[in-house]
Amino acid sequence: MLRRKPTRLELKLDDIEEFESVRKELESRKKQREEAEAAAVGEEAAAAAAAAAAAAIALGTDHKSREQIINDRIGYKPQPKAGGRTAHFGNFEF
Repeated sequence: MLRRKPTRLELKLDDIEEFESVRKELESRKKQREEAEAAAVGEEAAAAAAAAAAAAIALGTDHKSREQIINDRIGYKPQPKAGGRTAHFGNFEF
């Protein structure tokens, strides 16, 4: 391995000014992002509270099971299963 003399680095006034401008820009972006996130969290909290209130009202009036509430929300309407022997073996009678 070859050894070489250390390279000398000089800090110039232009470099300092560029660093300060980039740092300020990054800080302003960070503030904007934090404000946007805070606003979004506030909206989500309000929406969650409204949803919880709506769920409480729905549970209070209909007393639906959790499965029924989920099925209603996604639009799934299960067909009732026919009971008895013929349901297991098709149309054959024994």
